[in-house]
Order: sequence, then C-alpha cells, then structure tokens
Amino acid sequence: MSAAFSHLEAGTPESVWHDEFARRSLRPLDVQFEVLVVVAAHPDDETLGAGGLLHRAARIGARVVVVIATDGEASHPDSPTHDRDTLARLRRNEVTQAIAILAPDAEVHFLGLPDGLLNERKGHLRERLGAIFDIHRTANPRRVLVVAPWSQDRHRDHRIIAEVTSTIALHRRFTSLEYPVWAWHWGTVDDLPWDRVVALPLADDELHAKRDALACHVSQISPLSEQPGDEVLLHLGMQDHFHRDIEVFLAAEPEDAQADSLDADWFEEFYRRNGDDPWGFESRWYEQRKRALLLAALPAPELGDVFEIGCATGLLTAQLAARAREVIAMDAATAAVEAARDRLAAETRVSVRQGRIPEDWPSGRFDTIIFSEVGYYLSPADLQHTLLLIEASLADHGHVVACHWRHTVAEYPQTGDEVHEALRSVPGWETASLHVERDFVLEVFARRPARSVAEMDGLV
Repeated sequence: MSAAFSHLEAGTPESVWHDEFARRSLRPLDVQFEVLVVVAAHPDDETLGAGGLLHRAARIGARVVVVIATDGEASHPDSPTHDRDTLARLRRNEVTQAIAILAPDAEVHFLGLPDGLLNERKGHLRERLGAIFDIHRTANPRRVLVVAPWSQDRHRDHRIIAEVTSTIALHRRFTSLEYPVWAWHWGTVDDLPWDRVVALPLADDELHAKRDALACHVSQISPLSEQPGDEVLLHLGMQDHFHRDIEVFLAAEPEDAQADSLDADWFEEFYRRNGDDPWGFESRWYEQRKRALLLAALPAPELGDVFEIGCATGLLTAQLAARAREVIAMDAATAAVEAARDRLAAETRVSVRQGRIPEDWPSGRFDTIIFSEVGYYLSPADLQHTLLLIEASLADHGHVVACHWRHTVAEYPQTGDEVHEALRSVPGWETASLHVERDFVLEVFARRPARSVAEMDGLV
C-alpha cells in the first residue's frame, strides 16, 4: 500500500469492488434513526459517500443535518482560470443544489474552514461541530446517526474530520459511522476492514437521486477548462464507484481491537525497575517548573474539595493540601501510595487511596479535579468513561486541571494531545486557560460560561 495517490491515475476498477461485494454477505445498515448528521470535509463528500443514505433519511421522515467543513477551494490549486474564491462560491452552489435533490428539507451548515488546513483549525472545527451536535440531541442518543469520511481515506482533511467527529459523537453517545471516498480509487480488496463494513442497498429512487446529485458537482466531474491545471478531479472511472447500487460504511473500531489501558501491574513493575522516583519528580527541574505552572494555573486561591488522579509520591498533593478543604489522592501503584502516605502522614485533610480509574472512582462532588499525566495511560473507551465520571462529579463552579506530556510513547495507548482533544469535546465545558509548550500542554476547564480570574476577583 503506497502512502500517496494521484486523482489522475486510473485507480482500482469498479468491477473489482463489484465482484468483492457479490461474494460477501455484508451486514445491513440499521436505519432506525431519528436524526441523521452527515459531515463532509468538502462539497461532494456528502453525495459521494452518503447520498443514498441522505435520500433514505428524507424519505423516512428523519431530521437531516449536513455539515460542510470547507468550501473545497483547493481542489484545483494550479488552475489558470479559477481562483480560490471563485471555486469556493462555485462549489458551495453545487453542494446546495445536490442536497436539494437528496434531502430538500435538510439543515445545511457551511463552516467555511480553509481547505487543506483542518488540522490547523481543529479547535474551531471541534467547537462548531459540538454546538451543532448539541442542537440535535434526542431522548435516545442512539437514535442519532452521524456519518463522516473514513479516517484511513488517505486525505488529511478526511482524517481530521473523522477523528474530531468520532470523538464528539462518542461522548454524546451517538451512533457513528465512516464512509470511504478515495479508498475506492487507491485501495484493494485487502485494504478494507471487512469485519466493520455495513452496507445500505439503494432503492431505484435513491440511486437515481444520488446520480442526479453527483451531476450537480460539475467542477469535480468535468474539467474546468482544457488548460493544464484544470483537469477533471473525479474521472469516469472514479465516478463509477458512486454509481453502484449500495453504499458502504465502516462501524467504529471494536473496543477489543483498541489499545488497552495500562494496568496496575505495569506501574508496579515500573516502580520496581526505576526506584522510588521513577519520573524524576523530585530531581528534575522540568518537573519542578511544571508543578509550579500547574499550581499557578489554578484559578482560585481556595480549591475546596479536591480529587487528584494519579498522585504518585504526593509531591503535588502536599501543595494542593495547603489550599484545599479536603484532598482525595489516588494512585494505582503500591509503591507510590506508600510513599505518598509517608509524605502526607501529618496532613489530616488528605486521604491517599490505592485504585485505578475509571473503576475505583470515589463518591462525592469535587471543586477541583487534577488530571495530570494520567490520561494517555487510558484506552479511548476508558478515557471517555473517565470524562463522564469527571463531568458527573464536578461541582457547578468547579475546575478540571489537565496537564500531559505531548511526545509519543510507544507503550501508551494515547498521546497527550489526543487526551486534550477528548477533554475539549466534553459538552458544556470550555477552556478557561491554556499553556502549550513543545513538551507538554496545561489546560484548565470549567463549565460554560467560564469566568476569568479577573472576573472572579471582582476586577471586571
């Protein structure tokens, strides 16, 4: 499998995919939904990947929402006849016409983010998508179906859309699926995770509507002109993939296929091999400085009831206790808990407990929750469970303080940046303060609307 592809190549013939579909028994897509949200990176993604589904949703009376992240203005970067603004206007008009055919009553959101730069605008994308998703919540969140491009489609914008959409949908407990677009062009039958494939057979009216909608995207299915740089983006061979009588979607990766959370034994062994201060909390200036920054980021002088997740040997715990009413400090490793208890023996306001999250979450409500250098040890599923517990335990005017190493560690299920992406997707939270360095990210979250330190201190 090559790392890149060209839209000018012939690509995989549709006959190859047709034969593969014919020999497989594909699971049917469950269409028992009340709301369908189709997220597209560019105008035409929604038609190519989910045009039939959009028409089905409109026919069964579901509420239909379409979100177009960019205007697709970078589709012809070397065009001598169309500048980016012209292409943006053209493509927005095309997708409007296409959706009018597929789902005339659909609610359409144009985010207008820059084509090719969704990674750089990920925060804006996450905020806008989250707000749109929240408008369309139902009593049964599983009756909301969200579909977005496939994360492995080999298009950077498709990957970012998939990652952000799936994280937001997961936290809201929506059902989410992904649709391939370019994979049909560059891929082989061995490149698709068939155990995750679900299919929607298209009725004649759905197939005709999809073909008519695709015809609206003239800038993509025809050359802009005969000049170099204006070549057709979706040649006839590529279009063949979207004239088939089924649409194919990929279910979320099963939890048992995801990386597991690191268990207590891993931490016990880490302490055994590396001594009483395995991370250098006491010896490294890096750690001392980071603790000072974290303490300075705490927005109130009095922290109230505090829960510190992953207290290690209790260095930060002791400083938190000086500003807290009560502190529950928890760690999974026996060596860490014993060291913390020795250090904090005279602190009557501190309770040091051995346990791991999310399984051993304490009861009660907390004004301050410290989530520092622990999130990347959790699997995506355990992290989402933990965020739900934090949300349920956080006092109305409470704060969550998160700090994580940003470099990739092979043994860790996630990166620090991925953890903070998940934190930022929690409905009703906003970032009260943010400090980012090459090595770590320090972020304070509060319920909306968050008050600044100056506002809490009566200065504004």
